Amino acid sequence: MWTPAMRTPRTRRDWYADIGFFLFAAAFAVLSADSVHLDEDMSRQALVVDQVVGALGCAAVFLRRRWPVQLALALLVLGNPFHFMGGATVVAMFTVAAHRPLRSTAWVSAAVAVPFVLFLARNPQTDDPRTGSALTYFALIAGSIGWGLYVRKRRQLIASVEERAAAEAGRLAREEIAREMHDVLAHRLSLLSVHAGALEFNQDASKAEVRQAAGVIRDSAHRALQDLREVIGVLRAPSVGGAGGTGRPQPTLRDIDRLVAESREAGADVTYRGPECGTGTLAAAAERAAYRVVQEGLTNARKHAPGERVTVTVSGGPGEGLTVEVANPVADGSGAGIPGAGQGLIGLGERAALAGGQLQHGPEDGTFVLRARLPWDGAPADAPDESA
Repeated sequence: MWTPAMRTPRTRRDWYADIGFFLFAAAFAVLSADSVHLDEDMSRQALVVDQVVGALGCAAVFLRRRWPVQLALALLVLGNPFHFMGGATVVAMFTVAAHRPLRSTAWVSAAVAVPFVLFLARNPQTDDPRTGSALTYFALIAGSIGWGLYVRKRRQLIASVEERAAAEAGRLAREEIAREMHDVLAHRLSLLSVHAGALEFNQDASKAEVRQAAGVIRDSAHRALQDLREVIGVLRAPSVGGAGGTGRPQPTLRDIDRLVAESREAGADVTYRGPECGTGTLAAAAERAAYRVVQEGLTNARKHAPGERVTVTVSGGPGEGLTVEVANPVADGSGAGIPGAGQGLIGLGERAALAGGQLQHGPEDGTFVLRARLPWDGAPADAPDESA
């Protein structure tokens, strides 16, 4: 497709292409000189003029980017009285087919087809050398048009693939940001909702209890605003690398202790069993996914089974994988009144899949279990080096 970019200054690659096409046109003129039909009575001066015009036609190839259609039509007209225009005409027709709209290509192709039909209408002799020369000429022109249309279609296909890839990358970035916003804010806001509900229904609470609950609410709100500010920073600077590449410290397995402590401060009964070995060889994406699984599990337990014991277990090691499990008794339907649409579990499944693992959730013997299995390759970080 022709665009205004064709009128921009030539790049080094453009110059290489134009020089290559010029050399092709010149070589074509030289190699086809013996087969060009010349009148027996052509004077030497006429032959020199024919060669000079052919050389100018080859040099005109450098104008193909600025005036492709005009150049093609001019070379088609000059190709009738002069014999050394074949190569330049092939290049010009290719340029029109590859870069100009299909309508322009059709009109220029018609300018070739009409003389070809008139030539066939004259019923030329098959044994006449001029017939073979003319058929070869028209075949080369048709081939150049077909080649140009193929290049045009291929360029459009590549542009379409790149556009779809860019759209897909944008969609994935938006999904990552949505997951990050849900994971970060749902936990904080659920803590705030639990303590606000306690203040609402426990009107006989002492001043110390009210002060403690208000402090937790204030702290949760402050942290939620801070997290929201950081996520908005991701939206305003998406080129930095998405939600995971903004320079913001990403959660790891070591942060689960702090997460459990926050839930305990909010009144939750949480039992935590952490990994027995170090996590130096665990991929950052797996650590981040494990943290989010625990975070979502605690948030869901707070929503749907308030006051029940929650068990958090993180186990595994290099070579066997990492297993993260959050279990709590199945709620009896009372709930905490905190809204939820199940989007967190969907996001967790996507996050686990991106880390190369899988997520399972559902009731097991009266207990709701959220379980993630994540890959953990390599040897332990503190393993001795046996290669020495």
